[in-house]
Amino acid sequence: MAASATTGVLNPLLGKLGQLLGEEYKKLTGVRKQASFLKDELSAMKALLDKMELMDKLDPTAKNWRDHIREMSYDMENCIDDFIHDIQGADAKKGFVRKMARRLRRLGRRHQIANRIEELKVLAVEANARRERYRIDDCINSSYDTVVVDPRMTAIYKEATGLVGIDAPKEELVSLLMDSKKELKVVSIVGFGGLGKTTLASKVYDEIGGQFNCMAFVSVSQRPNVKNLLSALQFNIGIKDSSHVQELQDIINRLREHLKHMRYFILVDDLWDEPTWNIISCAFPENANGSRVMVTTRLEDVAVRACGNDDSNIYRMKHLEEKYSTRLFCNRVFGSENVCPPQFEEILAEILKKCGGLPLSIITISSLLASQEARLVNEWEIIKNSLGAKFATKPTLEEMRGILNLSYMHLPVHLRPCFLYLGMYPEDREILRDDLVRQWIAEGFVCSLHGDLDGVAISYFNELINRSLIQPEKTHYGEVLSCRVHDMMLDLILSKCAEDNFIIVAYDNEDMERLHRSEYKVRRLSLKSSVDGATSNTLVTSMSQVRSYARFGESLYTPPLSQFKYLRVLWFEFPYQWDTIVDLTAIGHLFLLRYLKVSAISAGVALPAEIQGVSHLETLDLQCNPTQSFPSDITCLVNLFHLVLPYGTVLPEGIHNMKSVGTLHCSGISESSLENIAGLSELTNLKELTLRMPYRKCLTAEQVDALVFSIGMLRGLRQLSLKCHHEWDGNDRQLESLPDPPPGLEVLNLSMWEFGRVPKWIGELRCLRVLSLHVLHLSNDEVCVLGQLPFLVHVWLHVSKVSQDKVVVGTRLFPVLEYFAIRSDEDVTAYLSFDAGGMPMLQTLILRFGWKEWRSATPVGMEFLTCLRDIRVWLKHTSGVSGKHRQRIGADVESAFRRAARVHTRHPSVSVTLLAG
Repeated sequence: MAASATTGVLNPLLGKLGQLLGEEYKKLTGVRKQASFLKDELSAMKALLDKMELMDKLDPTAKNWRDHIREMSYDMENCIDDFIHDIQGADAKKGFVRKMARRLRRLGRRHQIANRIEELKVLAVEANARRERYRIDDCINSSYDTVVVDPRMTAIYKEATGLVGIDAPKEELVSLLMDSKKELKVVSIVGFGGLGKTTLASKVYDEIGGQFNCMAFVSVSQRPNVKNLLSALQFNIGIKDSSHVQELQDIINRLREHLKHMRYFILVDDLWDEPTWNIISCAFPENANGSRVMVTTRLEDVAVRACGNDDSNIYRMKHLEEKYSTRLFCNRVFGSENVCPPQFEEILAEILKKCGGLPLSIITISSLLASQEARLVNEWEIIKNSLGAKFATKPTLEEMRGILNLSYMHLPVHLRPCFLYLGMYPEDREILRDDLVRQWIAEGFVCSLHGDLDGVAISYFNELINRSLIQPEKTHYGEVLSCRVHDMMLDLILSKCAEDNFIIVAYDNEDMERLHRSEYKVRRLSLKSSVDGATSNTLVTSMSQVRSYARFGESLYTPPLSQFKYLRVLWFEFPYQWDTIVDLTAIGHLFLLRYLKVSAISAGVALPAEIQGVSHLETLDLQCNPTQSFPSDITCLVNLFHLVLPYGTVLPEGIHNMKSVGTLHCSGISESSLENIAGLSELTNLKELTLRMPYRKCLTAEQVDALVFSIGMLRGLRQLSLKCHHEWDGNDRQLESLPDPPPGLEVLNLSMWEFGRVPKWIGELRCLRVLSLHVLHLSNDEVCVLGQLPFLVHVWLHVSKVSQDKVVVGTRLFPVLEYFAIRSDEDVTAYLSFDAGGMPMLQTLILRFGWKEWRSATPVGMEFLTCLRDIRVWLKHTSGVSGKHRQRIGADVESAFRRAARVHTRHPSVSVTLLAG
C-alpha cells in the first residue's frame, strides 16, 4: 500500500506489521505479539484517517490528532525497518568468532528495538484514547458532508472586460462553433485553473448566443448535484416546473423533448469528471438544427470525452504572451496598456515572471497594486514577496490560491503525494519524467499488484498532465518526457507541504537553523541556492529522519550522509563547470536507499570501495566523473533496475549477474573486456541499452561480434542506442546483417555507426517508432522498406552519398511519420521528391546539406505534405567560399523555400541556418 500526503506511511506500516506476523518471523513470539497489537490499534484509526484525507478543512483538534498519527507512523516504520534489517543482517559466511560477536551485538540492538516498539505501543494507545477523549469522530462527521463553496473565477473576471489577448482565441472558437455542420457539435475548452476559460467561453456565449433560439449557461463545480443542475437548466430554457417531485429520468426526458426541434446553444462551465458529463449529455438530443454545446474543464480526459474523441473540437488554453501580460497589468494599475513609470519597470518584469502568463494571477495582483494609495517601489516589493508560500498573507492572494486549490482537492488520494513531491524541485525547473517517477517509486508513492511500477508511475505523471496541474515541456515520439510547474501552483504545493510536514525547503542558512526548532522532524529536505558549510552540526540530529534529500545549485553544505540511515532518495545537481567532489563514501550504510543520482558534468564523485550494503537500490544514475575505481561488487545489487555508469566507467566484471537491470547506460564500452560485452546477452530483463565510446576510441572486430550477438539475445529490448563511431570498411559486418533483431524495438539510434546500405533487418522491426541511421547510399527500394514500417513517427537519416536516381517518397509510405530529417554532404534538394499520399502526417521537415553549386530549387512535391508546419534548412558550404557568396546562396535558398511555403495549403514556417564548413 502506498504512502500518503496527510497520513504519512500508515498504509505501508500496516503492511510491514503484517509481514512481522508471517511465517518468517514466527519464532520471535514477543515481537509478533507487539506487532499484532500495533496493527490492531492502527487499523482501528485508519477508517477515520481515510475520511479525513478527503477533507480540505478540519477542526483544529482533529487536525492536530491526524498530524500526530502521521508523525508517529514515520517513527514506527523507521523502527520496524531497523528491526527487519537487523534480523536479516546476519552473514553466514563470517567466521565463528566474528559471527558470535556480531550475534551478541545484535542481541543488545534487538533489546533496544524491542524497548522502542514498546514505547510506540504506548503512543498508539494514547492516540486512540485522545481520539475518544476529544470526540474526534464527532468533529469529522459534523463537517464531512459540508460542500466546499467553489470560489468561481467568474467573480474575479467580472472586472476583466478589457482582458487583452482574448480576441484571437475568441475568433477561433466562434469559427469552430459556427461552421456549416448541421449535426449537434460539442466543443471543449481545456486548460490550467486561472487561464481564463470561463471568461473566454462567456464572451463567445454572449457574441453568438443570439443566433440560437434557445441558450443556457450551466455551472457544474466539483461536487455537483446533477438533478438540481438539470432542474436549473429546465428553468433557464423556459420549462415550467411541474407540480410533482421529479426523478432525474423525468427531467432528462422533458429537456430532450423541449430541445429536440430547437437550435440550442448550451455552455457547460467547470466540468470535473466524465460520469457527470455522461448524465448531463443525455439531456442534449441529436438534431439537424446546428445545435452547439461548449464545455470548459481543467481535465484533458474530460475534454476529449465531451468532444467524442474528436481532437479538432478541443481548444487548449495557452498562457498569455509577455506583451499581453504587460498590457493587461498596466491597463489595470496605470489606466493605460502602454504606460509604466520607469521606476516600476524592473519590478514589474519580476512580478510578471512570477505570474507566468496566468490571467488569474495578473488580475489578482494588479488589483492589489491598483488599490494602494501610495505608489512606492518598496510597497511593490512587499506584494512581490507575498507571492511566495512563506509570505502569502494577503486575503486576495489566499482567494487566488483557493481557486487553484480546487484542482488539488479534486485529485485522487494516491496522486496527492506525487503532486506534492514536485516541491523538491527548484522554481522554473524543467523536471524530467523518468527521474520524477523513479523518485515516486523509491518513496513508496506507487503500488501495483502486477509489479509494473514504472508503467503505473508514468500513468500517474500523465494524469497530472491531463489535469492541467503540471505543464508539458518536452514532448518526443508522442510522449511527454518532461514538465514544468507554474509558479503559482508551486506556491500552493509548498504551502501544502508545510501544512502536512511533507517537504522542507531551505534557501539559506537561516532556514537551516530553523529546522531543529521545528515542531516536527524533517522527513524530506531540499537545499537550494545559498546554503553553505557554516550551518551548525547540531542540525544532524534534527535531520536524521530524512527520507528524501536533494541538493541543488551552488550550495556548499552536505550533511554527513552516514547519519541519514532512513534515506530512500538522494540526489545532487550542480551547475555546469561547478568544480567539486561529491562524497558518497558513506552510502554503503544507507540500507533503505532506493534512488541515487548525481548530475554534475564537471564534478567528481567519491564512491565507497563496496556498495553491496545498499541492497534495496533500484536507480543508480551517476552523470559525473569518478575519482577512483567503480565498486566491483555492484553486481551484487539484486534490485538494481536503472543503471547509468559514470563517464569513462567500463562495463563491470560479472555484468551477466545483474539480471534485474532494465536500463543500462555505459560510456566506456570500448575499454570493456570481451567477456563483459558478451555478458550483456544474459541481461534478459533489459529494456533500454545505451552504449557510448569515449572520443577516438574504437571497438575491435571481436568486440563488435560479441556486441552484435548480445543484442540478438536481448529479446525484450525496446530502446537501443549505439553512440559508437564506426566507419564502414566495405566488409559485411555482423551488425549489418543481424539475423534475428529484438522484435519489440521501438527506438533505434545508430547515427554514429556507418552502414553501406540500410540494413535489411530494420524492415522487420514492426514496432519501431524512432530511427536514427547513417548510411553511405540510399536507394528507392530502401526508402520503401523504411516507409512500410507502420508506427514510425521520427526518422533522422545521414546519407553520405546521394543516389544517381531520384529518391521518391511514394504513396502510402510512412503513414504516421511526423518528423523527417535528412543530412548529406551533397544537395539533397536535387534528388529528394514526394508523391501525393506519401508522409501524410509529416509536420517537421529538416534538410541539412552541403553545396558546391545550388540548383535554385526545392524538393519536388512538398505541396503533397498536407500536414507540414515547419521547414528547417541547415546549409553547409564548402571551404574556400567567400562570406558574401555564402550569404547570397543562403538568401536564395531561403527565398526558394518561402515561395514553396506560400503556395502550400498550411503555409509552413521556414528557417535557414548557415553552418561553417
